[in-house]
Amino acid sequence: MTLINGLIIALIIGFFLPRILPAKGINHITTTELKQQLKDKNKQFIDVRSPGEYKVNHIKEFKNIPLHLLSGRAGTLSKEKEVVVICQSGMRSNKASKELKKLGFTKVTNVKGGMSAW
Repeated sequence: MTLINGLIIALIIGFFLPRILPAKGINHITTTELKQQLKDKNKQFIDVRSPGEYKVNHIKEFKNIPLHLLSGRAGTLSKEKEVVVICQSGMRSNKASKELKKLGFTKVTNVKGGMSAW
């Protein structure tokens, strides 16, 4: 392998790895664990899928805020309460969790596997 090939591979890994790894300070729970938490009034449940996906199938305790609108609508959420985030597979909710942390939310939980695991 040449030095250039090695550098290209390192750049690719450096670009993609942070996007798929869980962020620090974010809880990750299974859908089984989620079922036990749905009645907790000290948590806010956010589904970051598109409105169409949400309309087809959703968990009634979850409010739909599509990922692309999250930063603009984060002000409607309380920073005092934990935010539990779900999507279809766990990828968008992981991204949303990272975004919420950057916006100053301290208690953020991502649902592993998302609605596909539900």
